[in-house]
Amino acid sequence: MSRLGHTCVFACEINQGLQQLYKTNFGIEPMGDIRNIPIDKIPVHDILCAGFPCQPFSKAGEQKGLDCPKWGDLFEYVIKILKERKPEYIMLENVPNLEKHNNGTTWREMEEKLKNEGYDIDYKRLSPHKFGIPQVRERIIIIGCRSGLRGHRWPDESSNANLSIISALEHNPTDAKPLSPSLIECLNAWQEFINSFPKDLEFPSFPIWSMEFGATYPFKDTTPYAIGVDELRNYKGSHGKPLAELADDNIMKALPSHARKEEMKFPSWKVRYIQQNRDLYLQHKSWIDQWMPSILSFPSSLQKLEWNCKGEERNIWNFVLQIRASGVRVKRPTTSPSLIAQTDTQVPIIAWEKRYMTPRECAALQSMQSLPNLPATREQAFKALGNAVNVDLVELVAKALLPSALENFTANTVVEENLVLS
Repeated sequence: MSRLGHTCVFACEINQGLQQLYKTNFGIEPMGDIRNIPIDKIPVHDILCAGFPCQPFSKAGEQKGLDCPKWGDLFEYVIKILKERKPEYIMLENVPNLEKHNNGTTWREMEEKLKNEGYDIDYKRLSPHKFGIPQVRERIIIIGCRSGLRGHRWPDESSNANLSIISALEHNPTDAKPLSPSLIECLNAWQEFINSFPKDLEFPSFPIWSMEFGATYPFKDTTPYAIGVDELRNYKGSHGKPLAELADDNIMKALPSHARKEEMKFPSWKVRYIQQNRDLYLQHKSWIDQWMPSILSFPSSLQKLEWNCKGEERNIWNFVLQIRASGVRVKRPTTSPSLIAQTDTQVPIIAWEKRYMTPRECAALQSMQSLPNLPATREQAFKALGNAVNVDLVELVAKALLPSALENFTANTVVEENLVLS
């Protein structure tokens, strides 16, 4: 917003370390928890920019939405500020699943509340990679204007065939965290799997779950939880382990983690993935049985592989990797995986240099390469950058929303950690 001539008049950030960093970088000391700040402490402003916490709406969480006891009510504080301060414009950001949360009911309720405060509302899913920024990070952007959005157009999306994560990378930076010998061993095991797969067949595009190789527990019309441990003794668990002789409290532990949920029926996508992996095993049992011991010692997240490089050379060391609970993700070096509020080991991996990305490189993916200071530790930096919004993308949205006349005057601006008011 400052690039467009606006001035921030208020910031709010709940994390004390990031409060100090914000002050160091921008000369403004943010206030703390928005829930404890009286409205009269928030200056009059023209533009409110807010990114209320996404955990209640994310697919990765419990999806408690507005009922989340910790974060679900923070949207109401956005409404309180709008009611009292009535800024002309709003820009809000959240995870794309917000649109579909609770079959769309959550978003419809939120949209109605925004309209009740006098705003004409529009929203769209946007990702930096569609605007020439090498990161796939889809987010829902919500805009509003009290005097209407007539004639508003979202910034033009244009695919960029020349996108490359290389533009954000340094060559073998000395401070980069190297891959551990154990992780290299695991990735070599998966490369062995890839090498063994018949060259004349298309490599699977569905997630490969090695724990389903040899498993026989029922999954189509019932679940392990539904049939109980006594019945499960008739079947095999992860990697074909017989369940017959195990103690009751060890039987569920011997199943894949995705099969242990307390549900009477698996969702259709899970049934499909299990079936695809069992079929894969039966078709290639002879060489998979020889390969399987090489993957058994690794944790569950490393026993899964997602190959997102259809048609490319089958060499895992040529690509960008990311370790998630869903498995080892392999992506083309055209774009980075979405940065998340990640741990040190969930940071994208530059496989050809056998290292993790550095905080500086991740900052570049968020278009923050000019930021004077980053958090002091790697873990703090990765978490903050994973929670951040891509700067260049927001600028494009703001340019499309705000009349050109506004770009040349100093507007009052207000901010919160996941709520930013301008």
